[in-house]
Amino acid sequence: MISVSTDKNKLDIPFILSELRDVSWIAPKTLEEVQATIAASFCFGIYLNDKQIGFCRVITDYVVFAYVMDVFISEEFRGNGYSSFLINAMLAEPELQQVKIWRLATSDAHFLYEKFGFKALAHPEKMMEKII
Repeated sequence: MISVSTDKNKLDIPFILSELRDVSWIAPKTLEEVQATIAASFCFGIYLNDKQIGFCRVITDYVVFAYVMDVFISEEFRGNGYSSFLINAMLAEPELQQVKIWRLATSDAHFLYEKFGFKALAHPEKMMEKII
């Protein structure tokens, strides 16, 4: 049975750390960094028969803005629709229903997010970033 939970106590932190090391160059790299990002975010774990198989987190003010980060499904479970299940649960989360602007960055999963209404920035020339 597949399920999604926002209960941070259910999260398998070592599993998340292991998976994130392979996902992104900017992902947290230590147990302490993963714990800090989880503490500061609204998190979603996805479970198959109570075993965590994926994760995502949202940085948000709960009203105006939300930024989706660290989305993954463990490699052995990809291709089964679990990422769509996870994103759908995230967007349906009652605590996030007031959010007006959702953003994320992806290098290879545009097809996934487009199914949920995400598109390229309307005015990328207005966006700025600082990377350290």
